[in-house]
Amino acid sequence: MREDQKQYFLQLGLTVAYYRKARKLTQEKLAEKVGISRNHMSRIETADCAASLDVIFDIAKALEITPDKLFRSIE
Repeated sequence: MREDQKQYFLQLGLTVAYYRKARKLTQEKLAEKVGISRNHMSRIETADCAASLDVIFDIAKALEITPDKLFRSIE
């Protein structure tokens, strides 16, 4: 993964973690709702892997937010 891509996915991961914690969900519970492993969710939140658009949309649905919120930084 290129450095600019890594930064993009790191921001995405931080945003996912922010909304997950705001909803009082564990990584395991959110991963279950999305249909992925807890390890995969952890890797998304820490930018150790690139999340597919399908997974990003599933995460947004599970967090009850619109997908575009995951593409905006939390201020």
